[in-house]
Amino acid sequence: MHHFLSFYLKANCKVCFVALIQSFSHYNIVGQKLGVSLTAARERRQLVFLEGLKSAVDIFFRPQEEPHPLQFLREANTRNLQPLYEFVREALKPTDEEEAAWRCPVLLVDDLSVLLSLGVGAVAVLDFIHYCRATVCWERKGNIVALVHDSGDAEDEENDILLNGLSHQSHLILRAEGLATGFCKDVHGQLKILWRRPSQPTAPRDRSLTYQYKIQDKSVSFFAKGMSPAVL
Repeated sequence: MHHFLSFYLKANCKVCFVALIQSFSHYNIVGQKLGVSLTAARERRQLVFLEGLKSAVDIFFRPQEEPHPLQFLREANTRNLQPLYEFVREALKPTDEEEAAWRCPVLLVDDLSVLLSLGVGAVAVLDFIHYCRATVCWERKGNIVALVHDSGDAEDEENDILLNGLSHQSHLILRAEGLATGFCKDVHGQLKILWRRPSQPTAPRDRSLTYQYKIQDKSVSFFAKGMSPAVL
């Protein structure tokens, strides 16, 4: 998520970041290592940042009638993510001044699995992403990047529904996972990349690649399986 955030900001895109798992200062510190300032981006209105950790507390200390993107936290009906969608839509709504200033709009969500932990059903989360895709991708020709954790628990039906639903909607799937052989100081894991093709009879089949990686201080090194410099 840090890579995509810095990438789209450097590409001069208008970014809406729904951060449900870390604070703004965390992303800002990592962003500075990657060459971007989230504070400057927010001040020039290129970045709209929803800090879920802070908002989750603030929502209980504001009047009931005031709308809030995380309104579902204090309602019995946790299926209603419409306020969160309205926040995204307004954040990426083009204005006359911003039409020329920014390129395509981008929605980043880190991460959707948190919504399941807060009691939101997988179907409601998929509906939220569906409406966001209709607005951001189809209507405004932008992109959506969302992170989801795979618990690996066969009994977590809601998480499986969310993962499968998002997989069918995605054009590109990046799956980061640890090594099956266990911990290694020179290889931290592997990344599976799947390009999904449009569901057309004449379209070529999905294409996938697998790389291993090592996380460094300001970057990540990728290499083919078994081709780590430490091995060679």
